[in-house]
Amino acid sequence: MKPSVRVGLACSLAFLSIPNAAAAQSFPSDDPVIRAIWEEGVERSQVYELGQVMMDSIGPRLTGSSAMAGANDWAVARYAEWGIQAYKEQYGTWRGWERGITHIDLVSPRVRSLEGMAAAWSPATDGPVEADVVILADAGGPEPFEAWLPEVRGKFVLISRPEPSCRPRENLEQFARPETLARMTEERERAAREWREREENTGVDRRALPEALDAAGAAGIIRSQWSEGWGVNKIFGTGAERAPVLDLSCEAYGLVYRLAENGQGPVLRVDAQARFLGEVSVFNALAVIPGTAEPEEYVIFGGHYDSWDGSDGALDNGTGAVAIMEAMRILKRAVPNPRRTIIGALWNGEEQGLNGSRAFVEDHPEILERTHTVFNVDHGNGPVTFIPMQGFVAAGGRFGEWLAKIPTELADLVTLEIPGMPESGGTDHASFLCAGVPAFSFHVGAGRSDMSIADNRWDTSTYTWHTNRDSFDKIIFEDLRDDAVMTAMFAYLASEDVARMPRDQRAMPPGSAWPECRPPARSSSSS
Repeated sequence: MKPSVRVGLACSLAFLSIPNAAAAQSFPSDDPVIRAIWEEGVERSQVYELGQVMMDSIGPRLTGSSAMAGANDWAVARYAEWGIQAYKEQYGTWRGWERGITHIDLVSPRVRSLEGMAAAWSPATDGPVEADVVILADAGGPEPFEAWLPEVRGKFVLISRPEPSCRPRENLEQFARPETLARMTEERERAAREWREREENTGVDRRALPEALDAAGAAGIIRSQWSEGWGVNKIFGTGAERAPVLDLSCEAYGLVYRLAENGQGPVLRVDAQARFLGEVSVFNALAVIPGTAEPEEYVIFGGHYDSWDGSDGALDNGTGAVAIMEAMRILKRAVPNPRRTIIGALWNGEEQGLNGSRAFVEDHPEILERTHTVFNVDHGNGPVTFIPMQGFVAAGGRFGEWLAKIPTELADLVTLEIPGMPESGGTDHASFLCAGVPAFSFHVGAGRSDMSIADNRWDTSTYTWHTNRDSFDKIIFEDLRDDAVMTAMFAYLASEDVARMPRDQRAMPPGSAWPECRPPARSSSSS
């Protein structure tokens, strides 16, 4: 019998990306622990096995879902297998929900199954539902819109603007004649302006439109948020209570919209299955390696474990969660008795406003007071190339000392932004920054170049960030392996520092202030 592809790929990770993994010339220092971390993480990497279970078997980890609860239980059990103390810590409750199948068919004027799915927390249909389609009215003002609302009863309502073309802009720029590119660019810009006006004329916040149409008796709400790439859409959630909210692909949505716009009588049949679980407890999952010399001082590294559920939650942020777990496994083998206590955190509720990490900050002032450093892993595919110092004036020197001890294959890729500016949100390090705790988030790409950080990493913002294509196959496993190794090295070096990192902050530019902490949403009703 031939060996499986899985075994072949997993075994080959030790030989990818970093040549001569055990070669001494890559080590700028003689620290035997750095060498042990390298050897454990490179030669015995488990990132493929962890990622395959997390993304394929457990799947997306929507806050409040049974999959998220199962993911926490699985992580705690894996930590126990490695001899690491781990536990779940409740920080609140959330709207419990379990996704079922979604089937969306065009049944008139012709038959075609459509690419699409229910939004997160969408109500189910009561069996298959067949109904006509109407377009959100261009009513001209709030009062005419209110007068139009009764017309949606029993119908599917289209609430997104259609794209004139689902070709990405770079495709048009490469192949279209200049006059064609100019025409299509103008069409897109005009369509966007006109649709914004249509939404504003309703007098309802665009984010609340599904709920308003739900209350008016719509059979369902249909939307599409194209991610400007081939076959990708952003998939988010809804607060609708009765009618299903459905996301269609760019192409499918355009088809249905054109049929409705031209009076050609589109009829859809929808079978959307889901189950509400009530308000359920939600948890962070925490792993701990106790310190020896300074057990009440802390080094924390974490990343959010929750995801949207349009796909598998692979790069946002399954890769970060895998790196956290693998780094803890490596540290347990290579640094079983660190100077300071090391905490590996899998945060929940990040996608709803950093709620898990904000709750941890609010609930544990005694830990924050004695925290040396926080590292955040939420950058998709690595390797790490850019780390802003977040406005802490002494951080650049400390990172320089750490990087001088890390193998050059990793350290030479990193640019530091000194002193940087404190970030007020985006990912979980911001929960600590606002409290004055030195907290740093890893980035990939070219740093603060003309291209944004979000755009400059494997086209992440287009193809995987919150999309229906954020799946296991997008992971670059040698990069993920290297991320886990570097995270473990940073945590080890920070844990062994003689003194904690100073908390002195930069002078803020005129008109700017250090971010203020926001309270976490402890329940879905308070979000």
